[in-house]
Amino acid sequence: MLVGALALFVVAQKPGGEQAPPGTAEKISATLPEKAYATPKKKRKILVVSKTNGYRHKSIPVGKVMFEVMAKKTGAFDVVISDDLANFEASRLKEFDAVCFLNTTMNVFAPHKNRLKKMSEQEKEEAKVLELRLKDNLMKFVKSGRGFIGIHAATDTCYEWPEYGEMMGGYFSGHPWRAGTDVSVKVEPGREAHPLVAMFEGKNVDFKEEIYQFKEPYDSSKVDMLLRLDTEKSDMKVKGQRKDGDFGIAWTKSWGKGRVFYCSLGHNNHIYWNETIARHYLAGIQWALGDYAVE
Repeated sequence: MLVGALALFVVAQKPGGEQAPPGTAEKISATLPEKAYATPKKKRKILVVSKTNGYRHKSIPVGKVMFEVMAKKTGAFDVVISDDLANFEASRLKEFDAVCFLNTTMNVFAPHKNRLKKMSEQEKEEAKVLELRLKDNLMKFVKSGRGFIGIHAATDTCYEWPEYGEMMGGYFSGHPWRAGTDVSVKVEPGREAHPLVAMFEGKNVDFKEEIYQFKEPYDSSKVDMLLRLDTEKSDMKVKGQRKDGDFGIAWTKSWGKGRVFYCSLGHNNHIYWNETIARHYLAGIQWALGDYAVE
């Protein structure tokens, strides 16, 4: 069970009155293993960012709780949850081992469009200089050997920054399967024994969830694909699907000397306390941190 002090800390972190539903921490704690999949090579710290300049997912508070509970229960890492862009200044970014974009949307390094309307031309110019510097810092951070973790709408982020799309492995291109659609997620054939999906035990996971499809630079042959939508067991009557049936859900890839882990699940609250998915996230996060060796 999660101690009360941590539960209060989790609730206190929610900006703008955002709060996870009652019992969230307990549900998530029950799904996680008692210890991490791999012993950290050193003390780890992750920066979790959920800044949105577009759609803001209601599940963001639940995702934040997942990171807090995961850190506390397994000891795999410490976590800082903050949308303060000052954390992307090189002097502060170096304190972290990985950055997670948790349901971020649009250009998170720029002021919101409503704020931009009120800014002077000089202020806009200064904001652009800051944006470019922070983006460069993040890219250097990952390429130097650190980790990047993307959850759900992390691919609905920074369309104006092609290098980010390349790092992620693709951009969001609609969700034909919406939040209430019945879907089935399967392990990529031949990858059943892969440590990051071993918790699936070769079986599908079925639930209702919003499923993304992707556009360029998406190419499933250029990533280590881990999970896909099972088109034989999912509702395929939905409209707007890409024609080739290539619906990747989770993958890893190298970026310079760094490691990128992405999973598009995470629209609905229940995803974060689904035992198989929560453990998949833990394994992927530890891999991105450089602690979970995978051949």
